[in-house]
Parts: sequence; structure tokens; C-alpha cells
Amino acid sequence: MISSDIIRGHLEIIILKLIIEEDRYGYEISNCITTRTNNLFNIKEATLYSIVGRLEKKELIESYVGKKTHGGKRRYYKVTSLGKAYYKEKLEEWKELKSVLNTLLEEKVWNK
Repeated sequence: MISSDIIRGHLEIIILKLIIEEDRYGYEISNCITTRTNNLFNIKEATLYSIVGRLEKKELIESYVGKKTHGGKRRYYKVTSLGKAYYKEKLEEWKELKSVLNTLLEEKVWNK
């Protein structure tokens, strides 16, 4: 299981990525994260909705009520153009961070 401390700073971009792929509702977002990580990371419902609320407040996503299903109407989220631009910016930051961490944490064979 991956510690939530390690992934916490990247949850906004992860959620945005999933919503960019297609409009999604809360449980679907959570399920995608769990499935794609092979159960190595599960996002808590409170954390998910806190982040979704923050993304909406920043106008990076917007919500709408979808079609009625077995359990009632679902609230779906879709990304805005501002959200797409924000995602691209954060993705570049992540790529830089990944490169730096790889450089700092890779095992190297040191000459003695």
C-alpha cells in the first residue's frame, strides 16, 4: 500500500487526468484510482470530495447532474479549458520532479 503522504501533492493532477479522459462521477474516480494502481492506493471519499470541491472552486472543473440511474442522479465532473491548461502545467512540473528524484535516488555502483 502506498502512503497517502507520498501521493498527496499529486492528487489534483491525478483527478484532473481522469476527468480529462472522460466526464466522471465521484465513485468512478475513486474506482479508477484503485483499479489502475492494482489496489496499491485507495483514495478516501472525504479526500476525493475535498479535492473535487477545490478544483471546482478554482474553476478547473465543473459539475452537472447526469442521467438517472438505479440509485438516482449522479453528479458528473468535466474539465474546463482552464483545467486543461493547469493540468499541462502541473504535468510538466511532475516530469521535472520525476527526473530530479530519479537522479537523486537511483542506485549507482560507486568505484572504491
